Amino acid sequence: MTALRWAIADGWTMTRRELAHWARQPAPVVVGLLFPVLTLVMFGYLFGGAMAAPGDYREFLVPGMFALAMVFGIESTYTAIATDVARGSTDRFRSLPMAASAPVTGRAVADLLNSAAGLVVLAAFGWLTGWRWHGGFGAALAAFGLLVLLRFGILWLGLYLGLVAKGPESVVALQILVWPLGFLSNVFVSPGTMPGWLGAIADANPLSATAAATRELFGNPGWDSGGWFAEHALLLAVLWPVAMIAVFLPLSVRRYRRLSR
Repeated sequence: MTALRWAIADGWTMTRRELAHWARQPAPVVVGLLFPVLTLVMFGYLFGGAMAAPGDYREFLVPGMFALAMVFGIESTYTAIATDVARGSTDRFRSLPMAASAPVTGRAVADLLNSAAGLVVLAAFGWLTGWRWHGGFGAALAAFGLLVLLRFGILWLGLYLGLVAKGPESVVALQILVWPLGFLSNVFVSPGTMPGWLGAIADANPLSATAAATRELFGNPGWDSGGWFAEHALLLAVLWPVAMIAVFLPLSVRRYRRLSR
C-alpha cells in the first residue's frame, strides 16, 4: 500500500507539472480546445446540407464529433511525451526517487483532464447550435463516460508511440494515420455506403463503436446497418478502450523504464 500511495502522489506531482506548463503557455491549450468546435462548424454548417443522415444531421453529427475529438487528442499526447524524451527530461525524471510510472501516469491524467475540458466546450457549443440529448441524464452521463474511456485508451497508445518515437517531428506520420482512422468510421457516413471490405473495417473501428453507442445513449439518430459490430456497439465501446489500456499502459511503463539503456 505504501508503494501504491507514493505512486499516486508522484503521478499527481507530474500531473501538476503539466498543468503548470499549460498555465504558462495557454495558447496551444486554447487552440486544442477550439479545434473540434471548428471541425463541428465546418461539417455541420458548410457540408451538412449535402450530407445524408438518418434524421436531423446535426443531432446525428455531434455525438460522432465527440468521439472524433477524443481520437484527435492522440497527437498532443504523442508530441508532449516525445518532446520530453528528445530533451532529456525523462532521463532526469528517472534519476529522481520517484515511482517509475509517475511520468507517464501524470501525463495521462493531465491529458485526460484536458480532454474532459474539451468535451465540455464541444458539448456546450453543440447545445447552443441545437443539439440535445433525449435519453435522460443517466444515459447522457454514461455516454460521456464512454467518450472519456475512449480517450483514456487512445492516450495510452499515444504515450507508447511517443516513447518509441525518434523525436516530436515524427508527429506528421501519426497525423497521416489519425485522419484516415477518423474518417474511416460511421462518424460522417454509413459504412453501408462503402465498398464491402472498406465498410467492414469502418464497422470494426473503435471510433465507430463509441460513436454508435453514444448516439444510442443520447437518443440521437444513428445508422442501422444490422451488422454484428453495430448491434454490439455498447459492448465494444467498453471493450476496445479497455483492451488498449491493458496493452499499452504496461508497455508504456516498461518502455519508460528502459529509456537510454
